[in-house]
Amino acid sequence: MNTPLTLRLASLLLFSQVTAVFAQNPTFKAEVIDAKISIGYGLATGDVDGDGRLDVLMADQKEIVWYQNPGSAGSTWVRHVLAANLTERDNVCIAARDIDGDGKVEVAVGAQWNPGETRNANESGAVFYLIPPADRTARWEPVRLHHEVTIHRMHWVQDSDGAFQLMVLPLHGEGNEKGEGKAVQLIAFDVPQNPKGLWAYQLVDTGMHMTHNMEPMEVKGAFLGMAVAGKEGVQVFLKGVDGWAASGNWMVLNQGVGEIRTGKLGTSQLFTTTIEPMHGNSLVVYTKDARAVLTDRLNQGHALVTGDFLGLGRDQIVMGWREKNPAEQVGVRLYMASDPAGSTWQEYALDEKVNMACEDIRAADLDGDGDLDLVAAGRATKNVVIYWNKRIP
Repeated sequence: MNTPLTLRLASLLLFSQVTAVFAQNPTFKAEVIDAKISIGYGLATGDVDGDGRLDVLMADQKEIVWYQNPGSAGSTWVRHVLAANLTERDNVCIAARDIDGDGKVEVAVGAQWNPGETRNANESGAVFYLIPPADRTARWEPVRLHHEVTIHRMHWVQDSDGAFQLMVLPLHGEGNEKGEGKAVQLIAFDVPQNPKGLWAYQLVDTGMHMTHNMEPMEVKGAFLGMAVAGKEGVQVFLKGVDGWAASGNWMVLNQGVGEIRTGKLGTSQLFTTTIEPMHGNSLVVYTKDARAVLTDRLNQGHALVTGDFLGLGRDQIVMGWREKNPAEQVGVRLYMASDPAGSTWQEYALDEKVNMACEDIRAADLDGDGDLDLVAAGRATKNVVIYWNKRIP
């Protein structure tokens, strides 16, 4: 953990310390909204149709779909297809965010998932921006953008000047074999006024080999940078007057990392949480002074999110894994710091009545009650599940 960097980032936070009394265990109720998915590579949330409710979007194996929020408990989440068969091979990632202020999300996706092919860009990797029709329940028009081989993850980010960019991260560099060779090139797209026109982009040499995920660091409307996780650890990338560049600061160094998220504690400081190594067995949390392994009993840990689900004034960690662990379990777990300094953490299982081999997970207030809910996609279990937060205020 690069402590000076953590302290510099923490100094930008002006959170007041919140004292909360928590007298009950976390309570989530699972609802399966789709029991017949193919893989469920990636999830996103956002208002697709402009009705003021957050919907769920997913990059499935051959289809990009969204589930329309019914707005009332017990009603059906209607599944709509945005696009299908974009490429010969699988879709792999999705990013959704309202970037033009009209109250409806814009959507980008990654496809042609072929991680074993690192030399032929025609056979590996694809990036699309999807143009919505007037009726957003109909098919959207794909616009093909530049891509590198092995496209794997993407995010919409808004910088300190208010401009949006689409950040796209491959798994490998061109010609890379088994994590050796050319470094991964992070792609930063500018959004043109005409989405069918030219999307200018910058290729950012990460100096990293075999990256897996990234985390935009946005705090109270301020964009701090991008944390990229991979074979060598977690490195921070910053955007300056000349574009994006590696900062040289590492949040985690010389340790393979698959998933990365940041959160806040009640003592005006950040924490970093990771799944280590890539597709790994350990959930790790880094605070200002320590590194702690919260569990090492995962099998292909692949989903990670932070947020204050319990109203404590500090964030909790939720993670999921996709293959049976030594206890023959798959599932989703929540970790809560037992004190504002994050010196110890408690583990809680979410609703285990529903089997969940978790490929991806997202947090959002899906019912508008002020609490963060969770939505997860199960790879082996073939399901999309909402975990409704039943916290009692």
